Amino acid sequence: MIRENQKILNRLQVVLDLLILTAAMVVAYYIRFANYTGGHLELPYYLKTLYLLVPLYFLLYSFFGIYEPKRRKNHMKEISGIFKANVSGLIILMSTLFFIKEVDFSRQVFFYFIVLNCSLTIGERLLVRGILYRIRSKGYNKKFLLIIGAGSLGRKAIRKIRENKSMGYEIIGLIDDQVARGKRIEGIEVIGEISQLEEVLDRHTVDEIIIALPLKEYDKLRIVIRKCEKCGVRTLIIPDYTRYIPAKPAYDELDGLPLINIRHVPLDNLFWALTKRVFDIIASAIGLLICSPLFLIIALAIKIESPGPVIFKQIRVGMNRKNFTMYKFRSMRIQTEEESSTQWTTENDPRKTRVGCFIRKTSIDELPQLFNVLKGDMSLVGPRPERPYFVERFKEKIPKYM
Repeated sequence: MIRENQKILNRLQVVLDLLILTAAMVVAYYIRFANYTGGHLELPYYLKTLYLLVPLYFLLYSFFGIYEPKRRKNHMKEISGIFKANVSGLIILMSTLFFIKEVDFSRQVFFYFIVLNCSLTIGERLLVRGILYRIRSKGYNKKFLLIIGAGSLGRKAIRKIRENKSMGYEIIGLIDDQVARGKRIEGIEVIGEISQLEEVLDRHTVDEIIIALPLKEYDKLRIVIRKCEKCGVRTLIIPDYTRYIPAKPAYDELDGLPLINIRHVPLDNLFWALTKRVFDIIASAIGLLICSPLFLIIALAIKIESPGPVIFKQIRVGMNRKNFTMYKFRSMRIQTEEESSTQWTTENDPRKTRVGCFIRKTSIDELPQLFNVLKGDMSLVGPRPERPYFVERFKEKIPKYM
């Protein structure tokens, strides 16, 4: 029954999406031309673009996972998918019109269309989620869940399910070899051992099984999965080794062999890396242009107060553990390389000059780092680059520092 409901809901959402697509085009047209008296294409011409947009958006929404079951899906990921699909749709539509030399369509109408379609589709999804939440909170449209493993991982799964009631899960019991039958864990009864799994599935209605076995019991996984597959029950595994992984993992493969990349770095993606770099170049260039008069004033004040260079240079550790020279306005009297590389600056540090106190308090001394950003040594948004001496100390003492 649950699967039939899901099919009905998916079909309903496809119909709603198509209606929103049409409504967005009509409204976008009237926003642009309601009070316009000049020559322009009539509404039927814009509606003809739906012959392309309807199948295109169905494919894009499917590609970005908009029609996947939403019980365990974060609503922000769904919103992100809708936005990506609409941007992709606009690019494809505009490219198609360009190549077939249809130049009379108003680009403004299509811009309004994308904004409206995004807004209405997101609103519709949030409304559907709200309705489903109310239905599930009254005990309808539930999925019955069996958890295999009553240890710390199983208990954590129980708590997460209770904290997210909108998912609509009801736990029918626990299966565990180490805990006596009839004992209650987090209020859920242990109803059998792994050897009795098939009997339990025969006696109870089970929509999904969560395997939450500890690492020491992973030798039982093969048996558990075989029995679940034999009974045709959807099975999910909570890997116990994730507590040892230092960052959000990414999943990869080596010629079909699954791999877990324990450090997922978004900037490994060429598009995001290029976007960030372009932003850094433009923002740092604008910042340097705006701050150039201030640079002259600060440089003059530093030079008048104490002898030495205006710019203080120091080796810092950057991306991929590479050293680079970082620039700052000099705020202290000249000191040895060892002092500047291994000593912290204190609040009332006697090495600071009067100008230095002011520029450090206002963070003006950091502005020359815009040159580092422009060069690519640093980024406007990123972790603080530290001195090599302290990096070596921190990585030993601070978990996940690197």
